[in-house]
Amino acid sequence: MRPVVSLGYAWCCTVLSVFGIIILCAIAGLFLSGSEAFLGSTMDPPAGQPVAANLFGGAIIYAVFLAFCGCQIAMHRTHASIEL
Repeated sequence: MRPVVSLGYAWCCTVLSVFGIIILCAIAGLFLSGSEAFLGSTMDPPAGQPVAANLFGGAIIYAVFLAFCGCQIAMHRTHASIEL
């Protein structure tokens, strides 16, 4: 089986996915905790939980991309060792 994307694209996707997961989880944590900076003021209704759930869903999508690109990097390494 051959890799679908080039090695450079796979590394780029991997790095961006890691940063995306970290940033989305951090922002979701702030929404989940009811941070005043993200919810306007303490008098607003607690609507941070649905937003946090959507952000965690986005982080899961980035995790799927991370797994795919990680597999592509592994394929490039094994494919390069097979060629003479």
